[in-house]
Amino acid sequence: VQLQASGGGLVQAGGSLRISCVVSRSIFSLYHMSWYRQAPGNERELVATITSGGITTYADSVKGRFTISRDNAKNTLYLQMNSLKPEDTADYYCRASRGNYNYWGQGTLVTVSS
Repeated sequence: VQLQASGGGLVQAGGSLRISCVVSRSIFSLYHMSWYRQAPGNERELVATITSGGITTYADSVKGRFTISRDNAKNTLYLQMNSLKPEDTADYYCRASRGNYNYWGQGTLVTVSS
């Protein structure tokens, strides 16, 4: 399983950005999908999860600002980020999980300027 994240970039505080993660397997719909992020000097943290059934959960720090979604027809995971803050600056990683198997994509860098 290969995951390809994209869509990161530089945005001003208060702005919006949408990042994507394309998964190589056609059984994408069976995977639970998550976004994580890691800022310099910090540990990787869970941002949001969407189950294979479409149930979503969010870290408290992003609730009400970020929306995770998936398009099973396109094997693609999304993270819509609104009202961005400088503290959202990080490398964002997507993860696919099914049973005991976890697969990671490479990071896409999001930089929020103040």
